[in-house]
Amino acid sequence: MNLRLRKNIYTIILAGFLTVGLNSCNKELDMAPDGYFSIEDVFKDNIKVAAFLNSCYDQIPAKGTRYFFWMRGPVVWSDEAWDTDAEAEPTLMSGRVYNGDASAAFHPMTNISIDGGNGDYWNRYWTGIRNCSVFIKNIDAAAVNSETDRKRWKAEAHLLRAYYYHELLKWFGSALPIMREPMEFDADFSGVEKPTYYDLVKFIMEDCDVALATSELPWTITDQGEQHRITKSVAEAIKSKVILYAASPQNNAGQNYWEQAYTVNKQSLANLRANGYELYNKVNYPQTYLSATAFIGPTVNEKASLYNEYFTQGMQFSGTRIDKETIWQSRDGQGNIWNIDGIGAQDGYKTGTCPSQEIVDAFETIDGEPILDLANPYLDEKHLQPNYNKNNKTYNPNDPYANRDPRFYANIYYNGSKRYAFWNFAEVAESPENFPAGMGNRTRIIATYQGEPQTGIDRTVRKATRTGYFQRKFLHPNSSTNNPIGGANAKLFRLGEVILNFAEAAAEAGHLEEARTAVNEIRARVGMPEIPAGLSKENLILRVRHERRVELAFEEQRFFDVRRWAKPGENLAKTDKWITAMNITRNADGTYAYARRVVRDVERRNYASKFIWLPIPLEEANRLNSITGVNWQNPGW
Repeated sequence: MNLRLRKNIYTIILAGFLTVGLNSCNKELDMAPDGYFSIEDVFKDNIKVAAFLNSCYDQIPAKGTRYFFWMRGPVVWSDEAWDTDAEAEPTLMSGRVYNGDASAAFHPMTNISIDGGNGDYWNRYWTGIRNCSVFIKNIDAAAVNSETDRKRWKAEAHLLRAYYYHELLKWFGSALPIMREPMEFDADFSGVEKPTYYDLVKFIMEDCDVALATSELPWTITDQGEQHRITKSVAEAIKSKVILYAASPQNNAGQNYWEQAYTVNKQSLANLRANGYELYNKVNYPQTYLSATAFIGPTVNEKASLYNEYFTQGMQFSGTRIDKETIWQSRDGQGNIWNIDGIGAQDGYKTGTCPSQEIVDAFETIDGEPILDLANPYLDEKHLQPNYNKNNKTYNPNDPYANRDPRFYANIYYNGSKRYAFWNFAEVAESPENFPAGMGNRTRIIATYQGEPQTGIDRTVRKATRTGYFQRKFLHPNSSTNNPIGGANAKLFRLGEVILNFAEAAAEAGHLEEARTAVNEIRARVGMPEIPAGLSKENLILRVRHERRVELAFEEQRFFDVRRWAKPGENLAKTDKWITAMNITRNADGTYAYARRVVRDVERRNYASKFIWLPIPLEEANRLNSITGVNWQNPGW
């Protein structure tokens, strides 16, 4: 029901001005006979107070595949992947993004209908911030049955506010007012000041520190009934990320915050480890992930299998949990991934996320050598001329998928890989690798060459691959229409990310051996060799950034990383302008010829410097400008 409350309790002033109503279905908040109750009424009743805290959680996004229309948003808007809906549904989000069809009045990343809370960030996150601020203001004097609850609830509200602010900061940068207390309509907004990026980060960390100082707030959730509640571990993860972002070239305003980022990350990582967090480091379901039909690699590969297992399983909430790496996951499921974000031919619908040749190039060979020169990976603008790493003696361009990092096999379906599942079609002679075979459960070779009728590369067919690759990172090994295992909830924060945050801050601050040790911990989990000792600071930073790209692939990190690494005024042409595919030809003798090509013949137009940040919605920017006399709009919009 839509609750209209006196004193505008559920009315948010976005940056002071835009109003949004809050929907709620909490029976505890049933209205009085006149249809209204006041804010005083809410905080005079323990049940209503708890229900109001629930409203503070309402704006947490689903992430993952839940961007409109069942796609991965930032993943396919970066250089990691291409969205098949860009051609099949060109008026939806990705098609518009790739064409640069965006303005402050209408931006496809935010203004298309949302799903699972993804999109409409400005309105949604300010709604969450407003609710949290109202709660924080009133909880101390509220009627609460337990002082333990009062303290925990207040800490949760502070931390949720930090989460929403950190999300806004990622998307919009520093064009955000700091709202420590809720502002009413009759307030004087002319004095609202535009903070610096660093000011906002300090405010976010203050809220995190309130949560960390509250003994009643737990580090982990061990009760299934509380599975979505926020914890101290989330506070450490948020601090780790926002200070890293503040120190990055795009955001530091010429200041050096790397030593602070190093110190904060070192402490956050130590606190997480001290409270039981560790990397997911073994296969816990061997009957599934090490079975003969899992096909996670050319042969059974334990390291690739544990990695795939981790991303296709959700958190457990008990004192004996298997997953000690995930810090916080989304509340919403991800749907039938095999049907909308896997191999489209399996069910005949759509493929969705097609990994790019650029991300495939990022996976090293098993000896630990990068395939390309990390400082200058391509010799041409379109990425058609790879600049091979001269020290790599293992990679063979004519057999490009052999002897790769186990994470490659856990992340990517490539030409010649296999999948056992229910296939909703019978094979035809044009697919000699698989013909003859009928519809049903069986093992299929994933042939991606040009002309293959089901899984071959194609420029327009929705169920095909645009790039010569399919994503498998989040796809259960055997999920299908008759084995409907949905995608695991998106992992909003995990220890692996925090370790890499620390590694980057340590390298940038000159603590080179600590950075190297952190990166090697990530690599050891999947059986990859250590990066060499004695690298220069510049080369170590390249290796740290490269490790982030591989370890955090398809997790919405790359989109934001390339932006924060860009210097002010720079654009994203080197990474986001051209996306390439592997166009494979099948020879008469059953061998293959490999040739790179661009996914489409015209450039993607979302690489200009203005695309570093989302624009403040036009009406909001105009109101802010007219009332404060300050231009709040992001550059270029």
